[in-house]
Amino acid sequence: MAEKKPNPIDSIKIRRIIWPILIGLSVVGYMLYTKFDASAFDVVHFTTQSVFWLFVALLLMLARDVGYMIRLKILSDNKFTWRQCFRVIMLWEFTSAITPSAIGGTSIAILFINKEGLTIGRSSAVVMATSFLDELYFLLMFPLVLLFVSTSELFAIGDSTGDVISFTNEFFYFAIIGYSVKLIYTIILSYGLFFNPRGLKWLLLKLFKLPLLRKWKHGANQAGTDIVHSSRELRKKPILFWLKAFAATAFSWTSRYWVVNAMFLAFFVVHDHFLLFARQLVMWIMMLVSPTPGGSGFTEYVFAEYLGDFLPQAAGIAVMMALLWRLATYYPYLIAGAFIFPAWVKKKFGKQNTEKS
Repeated sequence: MAEKKPNPIDSIKIRRIIWPILIGLSVVGYMLYTKFDASAFDVVHFTTQSVFWLFVALLLMLARDVGYMIRLKILSDNKFTWRQCFRVIMLWEFTSAITPSAIGGTSIAILFINKEGLTIGRSSAVVMATSFLDELYFLLMFPLVLLFVSTSELFAIGDSTGDVISFTNEFFYFAIIGYSVKLIYTIILSYGLFFNPRGLKWLLLKLFKLPLLRKWKHGANQAGTDIVHSSRELRKKPILFWLKAFAATAFSWTSRYWVVNAMFLAFFVVHDHFLLFARQLVMWIMMLVSPTPGGSGFTEYVFAEYLGDFLPQAAGIAVMMALLWRLATYYPYLIAGAFIFPAWVKKKFGKQNTEKS
């Protein structure tokens, strides 16, 4: 008798949201404990301007999700309604928020999309195209940013001085490792999607027969199958399809980055908005190396240390802004997912698959 394949939905547990929250708040708490100075908040003034810019930050977060929804409409060839697009995006963000940054919610997203009405082949194609477009945005934007911002401005943190980057600067290494991983992944994915999908599947299966990787061979086989299915769907798409999808991707990610600019403007003066934008781009590349769910802890630390140059040099200010930023851009997806996910599972799989506390 054939072994029953496990339902990947069963691996998503609502109670897991406690871990990224605990990790993130623990790191913020420790940083505040070691750096906090109550007098630092004398430089913070909540005014009408603060309300305005915080509202702009909220609108930018909404724009970010709208961009994702537009992209999903394009990639699904308008098969999804706006309501379906919203539901898939919230579910996808939720699973990304409770899994390590290097893993994200991509694998389970195929099931989300399939259960909303697309075939497995089309669902795989949508997810693979989404992953390809996200990585392409980072790969193109990083060199573009370097045309306008010097490396010393991007990485002159802590022990970096003048126009020379200190090679003891951890942020420099985080960025290089993250960008290298993204570049290698995108090259391999592009080769599989557009040139030789079966060859890539064969290579994955060979690679995951190695002793250290053998326990993930079934996942590698599924990934290879997804790439083969996706290739059939994506290779026939016209250039206009890709341009529209990439434009929606760029709109979404750029909106997300400007959230921080708006939040800083709510309380402080920002002298170089493009440099702040550029450092956020690099920060998201760094987050790829985080092993924690949703990058919790690591993200707060990098935000406070790497973007702290734009804030008053007062103890605790950067840490509190990091917490405010996560409250606006990360925790809402945990909360939304905690409500949407159980109802969606119950509807699509039946009561027996609903999360048990």
